[in-house]
Amino acid sequence: MKGIELIAQERSEQIEKHNRTIDNDVLLNNERQLAIAASGLLYEPEKEDAIPALQSRYIFQPYGWDTKIWEKMCEKSYKDRLVIAGALIAAEIDRITKQG
Repeated sequence: MKGIELIAQERSEQIEKHNRTIDNDVLLNNERQLAIAASGLLYEPEKEDAIPALQSRYIFQPYGWDTKIWEKMCEKSYKDRLVIAGALIAAEIDRITKQG
């Protein structure tokens, strides 16, 4: 499957399986949590990071998000995190478009 298809499939799953609708995002993710989550999932810690806390993408957990769900997302493979991040970016675009 191509990248765009994987992202579309993930976004569809977010909506249908997890009820992460545009309306819910307008209400619950109105502080850019979706974009923050996408960037956090793409973060790859450097081995040279002097501060141990910076060695974990968990520090990017969006405000109001369930810790266990966030950790599960962060533990996925790099490819899977890219797909999820792409779907979250699409969701953020939908959210800001709906908000006007």
